[in-house]
Amino acid sequence: MELINAFVVSLQSVWFDSGFSAFTAGNGIMIAVGLVLLYLAIVKEFEPLLLGPIAFGCILANFPRTGFFDEMGLMMAIHYGIANEIFPPLIFLGIGAMTDFGPLLARPATLLLGAAAQFGVFISLAGAMILGFDVKEAAAIGIIGGADGPTAIYLSIKLAPHLLGAIAVAAYSYMSLVPLIQPPVMKLLTTQKEREISMEQLRPVTKFERVVFPIVATIFISLLLPPIAALLGCLMLGNLFRESGVTDRLSDTAQNSLCNIVTIFLATGTGMTMNAESFLVKETLLIICLGLVAFIGGTAAGLILGKIMCRVTGGKINPLIGSAGVSAVPMAARVSQLVGSRAKPGNYLLMHAMGPNVAGVIGTAVAAGTMLAMLK
Repeated sequence: MELINAFVVSLQSVWFDSGFSAFTAGNGIMIAVGLVLLYLAIVKEFEPLLLGPIAFGCILANFPRTGFFDEMGLMMAIHYGIANEIFPPLIFLGIGAMTDFGPLLARPATLLLGAAAQFGVFISLAGAMILGFDVKEAAAIGIIGGADGPTAIYLSIKLAPHLLGAIAVAAYSYMSLVPLIQPPVMKLLTTQKEREISMEQLRPVTKFERVVFPIVATIFISLLLPPIAALLGCLMLGNLFRESGVTDRLSDTAQNSLCNIVTIFLATGTGMTMNAESFLVKETLLIICLGLVAFIGGTAAGLILGKIMCRVTGGKINPLIGSAGVSAVPMAARVSQLVGSRAKPGNYLLMHAMGPNVAGVIGTAVAAGTMLAMLK
């Protein structure tokens, strides 16, 4: 009998120490959310390199009693890398090494299209404040409109860390849904004739211009907006590795091995902020809705300025490239190409759209730096 009692006590102890005894309905809902995100990443291939780790991190975050953030270990180290602004600049290092600023340098006017697309950021910021978020939370939510995941995470950590999970998921989700969200807006705001415009071939960009640009941009923007020096500096350092011609090994490491490793850590750690207690609140739904408004607003603003530039240049600019001003590189540029080629088979807009697309990366970083300078 004593043996049976001891066995029962042991079973009870195992049960009460397990995650099952502390498992809540909220945990179940969030694990289901993680599974849906995994489905979108793996089956639908919506930004799988980012959405996959985020989804799995979401599932991990909702296992009770794991002690992830109470005991030193890998999970705490990943959280440290996010909370202390380590991973976003490293991601930007890789992005810089993969980015060709040539189209922007060949047609500097497209920088205005990247700036115009940031209008969605401020639309969402204003909307968030109207809905009751404080100014720092509203700024962090607004940056979703830039369609730049690392910058959204960077700003959220500094201004509204408690909203990181919802903001990151919204930002990466809308980045992955660019091919679905943008085309209807593009067709609504442009005419068939405008979509058919063929643009002149870009001029060749010299190596001197390519090397000088990241150096000058780093100096000027970092002095103007010191809060984003780490983010923008890493972006331009990666680009300098690419363009200098003497650091091929560093460029290869930054855009491949390093970027892949940091992406795993950043995305998984972001998913791990999606625990039921902080995610299953009404603010999350509002953030997702505001993010959509911001994204559509940014796309529309870029298109409208594109139409203005089309008129000013006598029809030499296809307004469709304005939609690429959101910094979902290079997906937004590919969507411009896709819509343009459907309007006129053989119309090649991709390299023209890459100008405002990479300008959007800089523009979103500048918008984030402006907010930090004003609110920190």
